[in-house]
Order: sequence, then C-alpha cells, then structure tokens
Amino acid sequence: MRTQFAKKNETERKWHLIDAKDAVLGRLATRIATRLRGKDKPVFTPNVDTGDFVIVVNAEKIRLTGNKLEDKIYYHHSGYPGGIKAETAKERLNKKPEEIIRAAVWGMLPKSRLGRAMLKKLKVYRGTEHPHSAQKPGIIQ
Repeated sequence: MRTQFAKKNETERKWHLIDAKDAVLGRLATRIATRLRGKDKPVFTPNVDTGDFVIVVNAEKIRLTGNKLEDKIYYHHSGYPGGIKAETAKERLNKKPEEIIRAAVWGMLPKSRLGRAMLKKLKVYRGTEHPHSAQKPGIIQ
C-alpha cells in the first residue's frame, strides 16, 4: 500500500451555496473554512488546495452572539503614523457585511500563499442574488 497524495489538477471542485440567514458567525465560518480547505474530503492533503468553492448569500442577516455587536472591534492601519482605524461589528455589518464573514473565515485558514488561494474561492453576497447559478451549486443547510 502506498499513500495517495492529492494533486492540484486532479481534484474535483464542487460549488456549495450557504444561506447565512440567522446563522451564528463563528459556527458558519468553521463550516465554510472546512469546505474551502477540503478537510471534508477523503483526499485531503495539507499542502495542496483540495477544497471546493463556497457561495454565501444573505450576509447582512448574520447573527453575533452575546454583546459582540457592540463590543467586537475591527482594526486596520493605513501604514502612516496615527493611521489606526477602528470600527465596531455593528458599523461594519451596516456598511459591508460581506467583510465580517470573510474576516472570520480568513482567521481559520492558513496564513500563506495556499490560504490566500483558498480565500479566493469564497464568494459572499449581501442579498439572496448571486451570479453563480451556471455552476449549479449544491445547497448546504
């Protein structure tokens, strides 16, 4: 018996559709990260991108537990002295809810070239409409 290693061009990629309506952010992000990484497949190899594409709709209807809506703060820095900006989860949910889901999933992926390639397979949309119906995504509850 020899160990089978997955190769990038031999993996079959599927498309999955996830509805984020009333879903808890962290639990949803773990399900998405598992699919993007390919850990749910028997051919999973840590150093090869074997994951599938994931489409998330209804990003503005995501739920945060506890007081995270007011207490959770997202920071980013412009690179200049004094250029740190802060934004609460409530403000970000109103402005760009797609980024809340993307940031939560990015925290669960490897911080490398491979992780960035996995994140590109994540498509997040504010409403119920998405332009990927031609790929015939499978619906995940």
